[in-house]
Amino acid sequence: MFENHKIQSEQIRYIWCMQDSFKYKGMRRKLINELREKGIANENILNAFDVIPRHFFLDNAFAEQAYTNMAFQIGSGQTISHPYTVAFQTQLLEIKKGDKILEIGSGSGFQTCVLCELGAKVYSIERHKSLHLKAKQIVQHLNYTARLSFGDGYKGLPSFAPFDKIIITCGAPNIPQDLVDQLIVGGIMVIPIGEGKEQQMLRITKQSETEITQEEFGVFSFVPMLESKVK
Repeated sequence: MFENHKIQSEQIRYIWCMQDSFKYKGMRRKLINELREKGIANENILNAFDVIPRHFFLDNAFAEQAYTNMAFQIGSGQTISHPYTVAFQTQLLEIKKGDKILEIGSGSGFQTCVLCELGAKVYSIERHKSLHLKAKQIVQHLNYTARLSFGDGYKGLPSFAPFDKIIITCGAPNIPQDLVDQLIVGGIMVIPIGEGKEQQMLRITKQSETEITQEEFGVFSFVPMLESKVK
């Protein structure tokens, strides 16, 4: 209990030291132009990247590189995904305002904030306690409303199901049936599937309670989705 309080106190101090500036806003505009050139056509997603200061989600040492198309370590062996990957997965979700979305892997909280900025009702789960606590503080600091939970992503959040959309931000060896069960009929799941360093990005559409369809959208690289005790 004392250790958790210490972690939260350090994270609160860090959050209150965060500042945005015209320099960072200019860097965001350059990143948005790069994302547009790479095929991200949804202007609402690009606007979300303009509004949300990505450098808030990284250690100060990486602030100058926050708006390059790079992934960064965020602790506990996890990373904040490339901006293009975040935008690409979000675009595949085909989000409508008011969609109820389950995010597996809160990580830094950046993807959570993007979903919130698009008008979704976001439920997010993270298996690493330190990341969960930090993401929760940053999401609240940026005045987004999302329900962040600490737990096993493979199990999802059945007590809050069903969901319109589900996004998995780590590489899974297979499609978790528990998560499919928590989708509405007609709902969409975006999930990177594969073991090893690379995964195939899939969009799953739940056609009925017993049938799904799959679409493939290229190879990406994620940290693995771990099925074990939460940390």
